[in-house]
Amino acid sequence: MPAPGLAMTIALNEPIAKAAPDDIELSVVMPCLNEVRTVGRCVSKALAELERLGVRGEVVVADNGSTDGSQAVAREHGARVVDVVERGYGSALQGGIGAACGRFVVMGDADDSYDFGRLAPFVERLRAGDDLVMGNRFRGGIEPGAMPWLHRYVGNPVLTGILNLFFRSPIGDAHCGLRAFRKDAYARLGLRSPGMEFASEMVVKACLQKQKISEAPVVLHPDGRDRPPHLRSFRDGWRHLRLLLLLCPDWLFRLPSIAFMIVGFGLMAVLTPGPLAVGAVVLDVHTMLLGALCLVLGHQTLYLWTFARVHAAATAGADDAAAARLSRQHSLERSLLFGGALLLLGVGCNLWVLREWVARDLGPLDAQATMRFALWGFTGMVTGVQTIFGRFFLSLLLLGRK
Repeated sequence: MPAPGLAMTIALNEPIAKAAPDDIELSVVMPCLNEVRTVGRCVSKALAELERLGVRGEVVVADNGSTDGSQAVAREHGARVVDVVERGYGSALQGGIGAACGRFVVMGDADDSYDFGRLAPFVERLRAGDDLVMGNRFRGGIEPGAMPWLHRYVGNPVLTGILNLFFRSPIGDAHCGLRAFRKDAYARLGLRSPGMEFASEMVVKACLQKQKISEAPVVLHPDGRDRPPHLRSFRDGWRHLRLLLLLCPDWLFRLPSIAFMIVGFGLMAVLTPGPLAVGAVVLDVHTMLLGALCLVLGHQTLYLWTFARVHAAATAGADDAAAARLSRQHSLERSLLFGGALLLLGVGCNLWVLREWVARDLGPLDAQATMRFALWGFTGMVTGVQTIFGRFFLSLLLLGRK
């Protein structure tokens, strides 16, 4: 008899033999937390499918602390159970995938919402050389009651759209729980998320590393639970969105910084000569103060973008070319000269204000005229100091990198 959790190809006249770990082509990994009603069916379907396809494989159930006897049921149906202490959907999957022996891995929930008897499209795409094969529930079909309307018409489309916009992903359903990947490609991703956002992190980093991604239609069935799902719509939705923003510095930092600087410089430039009437509204020095604030905020946010790009290149598997280009085009010496020029401009403006004050024997000044120069002086000094010290910090981040 084959060892529990192993399905094997049995050719005619070939003796039945236990599949060694090196011989396993496909591991089916199921995260599990109190799924006693459904985990057995999922394991049986997966093992039957492996045998039908003639694939040497195994089923690994990554148990995340079940208290309802899910572990025993999974073993009885032929799975290998791996206990994962750290709680969370992502943590359970990382533990299960780490313990999997197959060259390919299919991951899917143990709640019977996905049909593990239909794995052929995933195996075919992996054998053809794809790194990541995503299930697509919108192409395969969503049965009545299988997905809440908020997830189907708002959550999934919005988050998938944001992911595709930020990372130019070809995915139509970025949060499908049934997906397959090459284990060596998975190892290069360096996934860390412990929660539900693990699903987004996998797609994002695969896109950043330019891995080959494809899709396979899958049908989503109503799950077989007798309790509420572990997913929390707003909490987990925010965690997905937060991860997308953190992994995309261009949208989180660069675009806001450009908008701030355009608005700030524009307001300061048009108001430097004097007040500006816009219909019945007069824009004056107070609006110019707002422009100075926007310009400083934009400049600071632009530096945060450069820091984030270097960090992403080092930790998220992003293309390092952008960080290298930043280093070449904005060398430490050039940045010091530019920052020094801004600082001197600011000091010069403030010295002019001081001269005017001294010329009036330290008496009252023309508030409107001097305030304009003082604002340019403030802005020049702040952005100059930010440029100098920001570029030193960037050099520290780049230290030792080619």
